[in-house]
Amino acid sequence: MKMSNRLAAEFIGTFWLVLGGCGSAVISAAFPNVGIGLLGVAFAFGLTVLTIAYSLGHISGAHLNPAVSFGLWAGGRLETSALIPYVIAQVLGGIVASGVLFLIASGTAGFSLSDGFASNGYGDYSPGHYGVNAAFICELVMTFMFLIVIMGATDERAPKGFAGIAIGLALTLIHLISIPVTNTSVNPARSTGPAIFVGGYALAQLWLFWVAPIAGAVIAGFFYKTFFGKKD
Repeated sequence: MKMSNRLAAEFIGTFWLVLGGCGSAVISAAFPNVGIGLLGVAFAFGLTVLTIAYSLGHISGAHLNPAVSFGLWAGGRLETSALIPYVIAQVLGGIVASGVLFLIASGTAGFSLSDGFASNGYGDYSPGHYGVNAAFICELVMTFMFLIVIMGATDERAPKGFAGIAIGLALTLIHLISIPVTNTSVNPARSTGPAIFVGGYALAQLWLFWVAPIAGAVIAGFFYKTFFGKKD
């Protein structure tokens, strides 16, 4: 597959993840009387991954996430030459999706970026006021497990045709656990888009939502390759 096609798939896929996941949080989570709440937002993120996995996964692998790309690179599943182009396409997709979400969400009275715009944070900006250490550990461990699921579900020895379901449900579970801690990132592109629009604290704290997910993913990639990789 041509690199331009793969990058287009990563851009569109990450756009859909951020628009669908963050859009559900910004627009629908607390909508009067019929809000979807934390459970709905968790499923929204999982559904975006599931739908893209089955629609565009055959084009680019449907990483949709710089941490996933780094983890698959560490695990020997992504060539080095594709790593940075994938990350750039994903971040651009997240930023464009956040722009579209802003245009939609700001069309109603009472909208304010001060409400967070689905940005990630720790301390005073954590939904449950969790500190920086708890947030870092949470993001690292959740991303580690996400990559273990991804690498296992897409292993050539795994049952065929079910990877998208396992990966989508894993992301749903991750959100059910960690929304109160950090508003759940495990994805630097998902964090970067909203942070650019919110500015201030969201940009100041963005470092954690790059460093912790990528660290967790890279550890998982090496771990899976070492302990579970196919031996000759």
